[in-house]
Amino acid sequence: MEMKAQSFPCLYPAFNSTLDTPIEVVAQNVCEQDKGAYTGEVSIDMLQSVGVKTVIIGHSERRDIYSETDELLAAKTIAAVENGMRVIFCCGEHLEQRKAGNHVSTVTAQIEKGLFQLNASQMEQIVIAYEPVWAIGTGETASPEQAQDMHADIRSFIQAKYGDMTARHTSILYGGSVKPSNAAEIFAKPDVDGGLVGGASLDAKSFLAIADAF
Repeated sequence: MEMKAQSFPCLYPAFNSTLDTPIEVVAQNVCEQDKGAYTGEVSIDMLQSVGVKTVIIGHSERRDIYSETDELLAAKTIAAVENGMRVIFCCGEHLEQRKAGNHVSTVTAQIEKGLFQLNASQMEQIVIAYEPVWAIGTGETASPEQAQDMHADIRSFIQAKYGDMTARHTSILYGGSVKPSNAAEIFAKPDVDGGLVGGASLDAKSFLAIADAF
């Protein structure tokens, strides 16, 4: 199945235009509150009313630009899962954390604080997207080996909490400057289950080449 994230104004027309295709339209964010005076926010009910069943939570730009905390992201995740939505949960480190050798502890802390309040059954609704922040929109890309190492560490971390079956069944996507030139090599790694494609998805030929590589 192909998934494509859309900004809120585009969700309904995108959903309608892809009804008879294997493409699933995904929201880029959601409010953690079910109801109330939260001007400008988009609730889970709003998303579900236009057919959206999956939402991205914790993208690095939401963390960095809008100061979304681990606690807030955990609340969003719980709300989405309890309302039957699937969550693409993003995690990743900055360059200084990578250089200091703290990249694994940074990412696993994000996962622990954001997801480990869920039980094993609820984890079935979670897809994890590892996005090294230093490689997003910079032209830099983690090597296939770096991507594999982090994905393997994430899977081991999930295994220690939830066991082998949950670890094996949790999809872990790579999201750091995936391009046609590197997609096949990255996707070939055993713990890389797909890609969270950013800028390359804006060009149809580029995006299709990445999909073909997968």
